[in-house]
Order: sequence, then structure tokens, then C-alpha cells
Amino acid sequence: MGRQVRRWLGSAGMGITLFLGLPWITEGEEPFKYQYEFGPIRIPRAQADEPMRQKVSVALATEYVEQGAFAWTRHRKCVTCHTNGTYMALRPSLNGPLGKPSQEVRDFFVKLLQDGTSQLETDGELSDSQLIYIARGLAEWDAHVSGELSADTGLALEQLFERQLPTGEWHAIRCWPPLESSAFQEATVAALAVGVAPGWLSGLADQRLKDGVKRLMDYLRMVKPPHDYGRVVLLWASARLAGLLEEREKAEIIQMIRRKQRPDGGWSIRTFAQPEQWGDGSRAEKLRNEKEFPNPPSDGHQTGLALIALREAGVSARDPAIRRGVRWLLRNQRQSGRWWTRSLNTDTYHFITYSGTLYPLVALHLSGALPEEPAAADHAQNRR
Repeated sequence: MGRQVRRWLGSAGMGITLFLGLPWITEGEEPFKYQYEFGPIRIPRAQADEPMRQKVSVALATEYVEQGAFAWTRHRKCVTCHTNGTYMALRPSLNGPLGKPSQEVRDFFVKLLQDGTSQLETDGELSDSQLIYIARGLAEWDAHVSGELSADTGLALEQLFERQLPTGEWHAIRCWPPLESSAFQEATVAALAVGVAPGWLSGLADQRLKDGVKRLMDYLRMVKPPHDYGRVVLLWASARLAGLLEEREKAEIIQMIRRKQRPDGGWSIRTFAQPEQWGDGSRAEKLRNEKEFPNPPSDGHQTGLALIALREAGVSARDPAIRRGVRWLLRNQRQSGRWWTRSLNTDTYHFITYSGTLYPLVALHLSGALPEEPAAADHAQNRR
């Protein structure tokens, strides 16, 4: 017999959730593995056959997002694009419906920024990728939580442009698609940081920083995106940093996203690049051998991202494509509160279900379709 979920077993003050098991994991299966694990936080591995919920639970999704960020930050002690990097990039924008995001995670970003070191970096320094996500996260916090530019965000952006390459991008990790798969993708994250930091760009007096922003914009204008996924994140960045795309180019990307919408209303990340185009191409054989390769299913990550990019680009929430995508999200949340997305890398942790859950929350919010659930905000407020 499977064991049922037991929730909220820790103290309310610490906001710890202990997942003891889920109904679709039964006795006699392979040794149980957790997607996130630290102290009393136990989040089961994500699985494609996890049952759907009958009704969306914002509280469960929020709990997963918060606890995943806590577990990674406390255990790994680094900034990673797929978990706490995504948390700080997106969770502040949900400050209204879900309550204030974690001060603990922000404080950790600031500490790494000020120390300039990471335990997981062999050279003892922050990687460019980590610095990009720190700058983005702090800028989003300022935009949505504090409402004004902080000295920490200014420092992060200054350090970021000090490390910019003459060609306009940064040294990038290329082997963990989609969030760490190309210099182009990470440059769009930097552009989002520049565009969202309140008053930073308009108040620039330092010519070196102005030149750095120009190099970044020239790079994103001149370099061809490595795949259609890159075009989607470029569209998103263009909504925050004016001048990256001409109206004709925006319209072409919007039409591309419309064409790729699946019959069920969702989008599949696997239709936005050829297997050889992801990262350094080392995942191509794995992707081509997937049983669903000829007809990959819709997933939470790409459906959420497509909706965010379309809404940020000005597509109406009443647009049929938006409404169909929203319906898919409302019908495809899993029992644990996650939306399933299969990893492009390995079939173990499926960390992409983290962005695959946070993206849908933001997409529903931007589309005016996030279910009202006071408990979600209450839980979020308790987390520190």
C-alpha cells in the first residue's frame, strides 16, 4: 500500500514541510529518492506518472517552491539557475498574491555577492553564471518587494559588467540546458536584470557601465539565437529592455510560439530546439532515444514560459492562445503541487520541474487566472 502525503509537520515558524511519501510510490519499488533533501525537508522525486489534481492548489505549489529553495540554499550553499536562481528571478513578482518571498534566500545572495566566493567553484570565485542570477534576483526583489534600487543590486550589476567579455556576453556554462546552455541564454537573463532594476539604467552616469549595456544590447541584436527557445527568452528580455527587438521581429517570435502550441493547449520544451542544439550537444542521443521523441507532451516549464513571454510582449489575456494555455495549466497540476517537466539532462532529479512549477504560477498570475487561496500567502509569509 502506498503512503499518503503528510504535510506541515515542522514548526510553523520554520516553515518546514516533511514529505513522508506519495500515493503513487508503493512498497517494493527502487530505493526512495528525494528531489530535494536537507534536514527535515524531504521532497520526493518528480515522476511522469504522478496523478493529476482535480483542482489547482496554489498552497501546495508555493510550499514546493519555498521548500525547494530552502533545501538547495542551505545544503548546496551556491546559486543555481534551476532552483534558488529561478526562485529569486520569479518569486518576487508574486509578492502580491503569495506574500513576501524569503528574506533568507535574498540574504544568502547578498552574502555570496559580498564574499565573492562559492564553495562549489573550484577557483574559489563566483562564476559568471552565478553572478548573472544574483544580479537578476536582487533586481527583481527591488522591483517587486522593496520598490527601490538597493546598493546590493547596484554592486551586483557593477561587478557583472566588470566581468563582461568585449563581445558583450559572459563566460557561460553550456552543459545544463535549458537554463545553463548558452552564452546567449544567460545574456538574456542579464538583460532582464538591467531592464527590471528600478532606476538603475536611467540613472547611469558611469560611461563604462553605459558602454557595457550597449555591448550587451548589440550582442543580443546581432547574434542569432541558438534555437527557438532562445528566441522565446529574447522576446521576454525585450519586454524589459527596450530596443532589443524591432516590432517585426517581435511579431515573428510571437507567431512562432503560436505555431508551436500543442493541440491540448500547452507547449513542449522539446519542440523548441533540435536535440543537438541543447547546450554542448551531449544530450542529443538521450533525447532522440526518448519514447516520446516523435510527439513530446506539453510540460509545465515551456507552457509557463510561453505564456509569460506572450503576456509580457503585450498579448491579451483574452487571446485564444493564452486562454488555451491557461486551461492546460489548470488541468495539469500534479498531486504534489508541481507541474511535470522531464529533464533534458538526466532522468533522475528532474530539477526542471522547479521552474516548471514557478513559471506556471507566474503565468497564471499574469493572465489573471491564479486561483485565490489565502493559505498560500499565509504559508509564504511564515517562511524565513
